[in-house]
Amino acid sequence: MDMDFEKLYNTYYMQVYSYLITLTKCQDTAEEITQNAFFKAMTTEKKYRSSSSEFTWLCAIAKNLFLDDVKKKKRRSHVELEESHTGESDKSGIEHALADEDSAFRIHQVLHALEEPYKEIFQLRVFGELSFQKIGLLFEKSENWARVTYHRARLKIQEKMEETL
Repeated sequence: MDMDFEKLYNTYYMQVYSYLITLTKCQDTAEEITQNAFFKAMTTEKKYRSSSSEFTWLCAIAKNLFLDDVKKKKRRSHVELEESHTGESDKSGIEHALADEDSAFRIHQVLHALEEPYKEIFQLRVFGELSFQKIGLLFEKSENWARVTYHRARLKIQEKMEETL
């Protein structure tokens, strides 16, 4: 089916843009994704098949682009967060304490008494040097679940270490 993309754009631009405003809560992002949605509609090999309205088709493209944008921003913020914690001065007290034998032994004692899954998550991350994504895959959970569980484990270890001092 040959489509008049100029007519499609003029007819549905404001509706798709308004839909994206409700998703993004940001005019600039909504405008960018709207433009990308129309561009993708014009250039994609999967053409409109009349199984739904043109508006629904365009909103589906826009929603998928929005979700891709959210994932990209989330990945970027995780990478920035991890990069900010790679500096020597930014390491947590636990990682520094592992270098000291006495402290390391106390941490291992605390870790030995730690309940699951915190114990295994912490060990996989610190000793196994696995990424949060891989830990999540091992437990058949999300990357975010692994990240949160690891940080909770760190807090539990720090609390127990403070109790033993």
